[in-house]
Amino acid sequence: MAPDDFWEACAPLQAEGLLVEGTIMSSGCARTPAGEFVAMPHHRGPGMVVKLHRDRVAELIDSGAGQPFAPAKKVFKEWVLIETHDHERWQTLLRESIEFVS
Repeated sequence: MAPDDFWEACAPLQAEGLLVEGTIMSSGCARTPAGEFVAMPHHRGPGMVVKLHRDRVAELIDSGAGQPFAPAKKVFKEWVLIETHDHERWQTLLRESIEFVS
């Protein structure tokens, strides 16, 4: 997935005032207006990395829907890599993340 596709997935939530553009790890990301990190395009390939409760992350990984996010070999337990682009699913995960970080 290209970063443009990531921002396309974020656009409806930006229009609702739920997300704004920000920066994390020297790359673009989606944040809440209060500044909480929500998601970002994967920096090494296709996909979206999204912040969710660690139990939800484990569920997505266990089901095969997600992969651990481990930049520099450190696993982030509240972040999951979703490689397969599915606009509706991504919208659901972005909304879950907004609820989680709020």
